[in-house]
Amino acid sequence: MSATLPPLAGKLGGLRSSAIRDLLKLTARPEVIGLAGGLPDAELMPRERLAVAADNALRGTGCLQYTESPGWAPLRAVLADRESVRLGRAVDVAEVFVTHGSQQALSLLAEVLLEPGALVVVEDPAYVGALQVFRAAGARIVAVPLDGAGMRVDVLKDLLARGERPALVHTVSNFHNPGGVTQSPARRRELAELAAAHGFWVIEDDPYGELWFDRPAPEPVATYSPNVIRLSSASKIISPTLRVGWMVAPDPVCRAVELLKQGADLCGSALTQQIATELLADETWLTSHVDSVRHAYGERAKTLVHELRTRFGDRVRCTDATGGMFVWVDFTDGTDTELLLPGALAAGVAYVPGSAFAVDGDYRHSMRLCFTTSDAATLTAAVDRLARAAGE
Repeated sequence: MSATLPPLAGKLGGLRSSAIRDLLKLTARPEVIGLAGGLPDAELMPRERLAVAADNALRGTGCLQYTESPGWAPLRAVLADRESVRLGRAVDVAEVFVTHGSQQALSLLAEVLLEPGALVVVEDPAYVGALQVFRAAGARIVAVPLDGAGMRVDVLKDLLARGERPALVHTVSNFHNPGGVTQSPARRRELAELAAAHGFWVIEDDPYGELWFDRPAPEPVATYSPNVIRLSSASKIISPTLRVGWMVAPDPVCRAVELLKQGADLCGSALTQQIATELLADETWLTSHVDSVRHAYGERAKTLVHELRTRFGDRVRCTDATGGMFVWVDFTDGTDTELLLPGALAAGVAYVPGSAFAVDGDYRHSMRLCFTTSDAATLTAAVDRLARAAGE
């Protein structure tokens, strides 16, 4: 007996799978050096320290039960203390909300802050996870380009002058994914001032801010205005498996998010939140651990940039990786990175074409490279394979 299934929601028609996730399925072969994924290095994750914290949590029964929807209270207290230092002001626990990774925070905020058709301003090239969230919310998306100092706030000002009224602006302010750049202090202040003057929200997405190499990232955009909601995560500094992210937002926003989270998953994992609490509260250990991750990533970033510039010369421009996980590369000779990709895969190296991150621009001559999961020798080999595929 055959039957016609009922239709799915119409909003799914505007969604598409992440090109990056689809690409990772094609690059799982062990002989391919993967520069495509945005993954932290599992070899640098603190397995022994995680095991100790897990054992400590499992000595009681509380970690086996449901926990509060906004997050386990001791974790929120630890995060409030950390964010107080970061923001240079006292952050109340009521302003801290724990989510299943910062991506869930972004998704819940889209439901809380956006009506269908609302204007959302994003950076171009854009973080793909944000595009998926805002498209699912039925938002109208307008892009503002990046340059070496981050979001072009002057272009945003022009949009406002033309009468556009965004509900929110999304920015990856530190070590941008995919652009690799960091927003300047002056632009951060100006963005916050515009949000206050025109009454829109800013979502400052900051999973990479602690992964600086030579000097700390500038003060957060959230330092300058209560209109800025700050997102961060333990995924990049400890481990993604914890699925512990958080936001710092005014209390009314947190309470609205709480209502939606109760409908989505009731609460997060008490076990992983208790593990994260112990690790984030152990400041001496955490400082040492993050320093070691910074050192490893910094050396890898320098190797990748050096090899690209040495092997390709003026044929490419690439960002100076001062932190984070990514290098953005532009070919100056018209090389189409989508057309190059099959040859690169055949040569044994994978990257993400720039078009995967495009909103207005096509970025067909660009690519994003992730340096975190390969050592210096492997990165050198990867650039060699890429150069051969590109005819160098």
